[in-house]
Amino acid sequence: MLTPYYQQETNKLVINREQGSQFAKQVADDFNPLHDIDAKKFCVPGDLLFSLVLDKYGVSENMHFTFAGMVDETSVLEFPEGSDEFDIVSNEKTMLSVKRSGQNKQCTQLVESLIKNYVAFSGKAFPHVIIPLMGQQEVMINPARPMVIYESMSIHLDTLDIEEVTLEAATPEFSYEGKRGKIILRFELLSNGEKVGFGEKHMLVSGIKEYCQQAIDDLIAYYNERKVTLK
Repeated sequence: MLTPYYQQETNKLVINREQGSQFAKQVADDFNPLHDIDAKKFCVPGDLLFSLVLDKYGVSENMHFTFAGMVDETSVLEFPEGSDEFDIVSNEKTMLSVKRSGQNKQCTQLVESLIKNYVAFSGKAFPHVIIPLMGQQEVMINPARPMVIYESMSIHLDTLDIEEVTLEAATPEFSYEGKRGKIILRFELLSNGEKVGFGEKHMLVSGIKEYCQQAIDDLIAYYNERKVTLK
């Protein structure tokens, strides 16, 4: 399912602007302007990197991903041999660090199921979860420059004796000090209606401002308009 979104030569991989943008909009339902083809500072979606790791290395019982660098169309990503800990690098700079433990399973059906469900959950974070979550503390992101950075994510599975999973959102968390804050999105993984695991997505927020309903309404309207015109 990921073949249209990258080019590969041996162990090196490149994602151009069109591929990164298409993944964001068509797979993740993510319309962050940073993923637009003509964005001044284009950035490949972090969820695409996560998906590529699962596709190449399979699913482990415990997985932790730390996003260390901004990947763009000039990045030449090197995927090493699989081990418990490894880095995806470009020009000797770490872009993504991966830690794994427990059993590992190479199963296309499970990999695709986890990718589709997690990416769909992740793509809905803005504005559906982040804006009301911050609004509970009467603050919001800067509408003129909404800076939400993907920091890390982790997944734990109790068993790999499954072929498909679904995902349910759990209670999120937001904390901040001054203009900077942190968001933790939590989820549970289910198979045939039974809980088989859980996970978290951590994001950093900057430029936090006092809540303004009109500004939020305008931001959501702009976001929804982009979805209609760009999808």
